[in-house]
Parts: sequence; C-alpha cells; structure tokens
Amino acid sequence: MNNGRVIAVVPAHNEEAAIGGVVDEIRAYDATFDVVVIDDGSGDATAEVAAAHGAAVVRLPFNLGIGGAVQTGFKYALENGYRVAVRLDGDGQHDPSELGKLLEPIRSGEADIVTGSRFVGGGNGDYRPPVSRRLGITWFAKIVSLLTRQKVTDTTSGFQALNERGIELFAGDYPSDYPEVEAIVLVFKHRLRLAERPVSMREREHGESSITFIRSVYYMLKVTLALVVAMVRKYAVPEEEAARR
Repeated sequence: MNNGRVIAVVPAHNEEAAIGGVVDEIRAYDATFDVVVIDDGSGDATAEVAAAHGAAVVRLPFNLGIGGAVQTGFKYALENGYRVAVRLDGDGQHDPSELGKLLEPIRSGEADIVTGSRFVGGGNGDYRPPVSRRLGITWFAKIVSLLTRQKVTDTTSGFQALNERGIELFAGDYPSDYPEVEAIVLVFKHRLRLAERPVSMREREHGESSITFIRSVYYMLKVTLALVVAMVRKYAVPEEEAARR
C-alpha cells in the first residue's frame, strides 16, 4: 500500500460533520497521500463518512481517548511500512494546505518530528484560544522548554509530520491522557530531533471541545506531575543510551 507515499493519520471521535471535509482537503493538497481515520469509538457515522470519502478506517471498539487513537494510527503506519506520516485532528481545525511547511524539514533530514506551532512567528492566524487554554499552553511551553533545554512554543498541537524514527517511537510508546505535552518530553528522552514551524489554526465549525475551564486546571496539575515522572523514567531512554550510562 505505501509505495513510499505519505500516510495521513486522522484521529476522530464523533466528527461525522467534519471528517469528510478533512479527508477531501488532505487529498486536495496531495492526491498521492494515503489517509487512515482512527474512529475512536464514535457514536455517530464518523467511520461511514470517512470511508465514503475514500479513507481507510480503523474502528476502535470503544473510546480510548486521543492518546490511544493516535498511537493506533502510528501503529497502522508502522505495520504498513510508511516512512513518513502526518497527523491532523478530525475536527477540521488543521489546514492541510500547510502540510508542506511540516514536511520540508522531514524530507531535508533536518528533523525527525515537526510540529505546527500557533505561537511561533507567523502562526495562529485568526484563532484565539480561551484564556484558560492559553494559560495552560503557556505554562506547558515554559516547563517543557525548561526540562528539554530547547525552546518549545506549542506543546498541545496535534498537527505534525514524522519520519520513520518518529513513527516507530509513537507506535511503541505514546501517552494516553493529555498526550501531546508528554510526547514532546518522550521525543527528547529518545534523542529525536524536534522542530516547530508556524501554522494557522481554524476555529472549530462543528461540535464542541471537551476541554472546559475545570478540566484545564485539572490537566495542568496532572500533566505537570506526569512530565516530572517522564523525565526520570528509565525505560523511556533508548537501550543503547542506557547502556552507555
């Protein structure tokens, strides 16, 4: 199936109103891309709509959450031999026309994982996150930058491109709850190269975000603790690195 092409991994939960447009936009950007939608236990017609628009669909029997859905997508990419993958969320907030910005550092060999940042020069567009979310994003950016000793501006972005090393890492180990933040630390623990590129983010047109103010505060505390634990997890370090210590 792969033939050296790119696989677009699209996790989705109850996104029947948006998923068809997401698949179509990916194909409009590059018709050679293969697309797999990970239907995370949706209670609507997300899977059927995605398939009708030409995507491969992996249906999870129940809702695993974003981390489980994303890891499933990367397992699919790894098992089917893809050497490059991109990840977009199924709600339509990521613009596939900007994928070239993320893929260029992968194809040039500059980075193993490239994240689309809303907060580095030229990014964000008209998107204005709620105050509680912006505070969380700012907090995580500061603490992750401190822990990794590299400036990171957007730790919650789900808009990414990955090479074979990145695919293999996330297929084998991916955080489950508020995964993007912890995944950045995982990248540095495994000595992979991370880069950010400015992108714009669109407002959600369908459905509602599950992140409320109370959940934002809860996740800030929970993920901060998880980050500290992640930095000291011995099994998060590659075996060859551990052997040299």
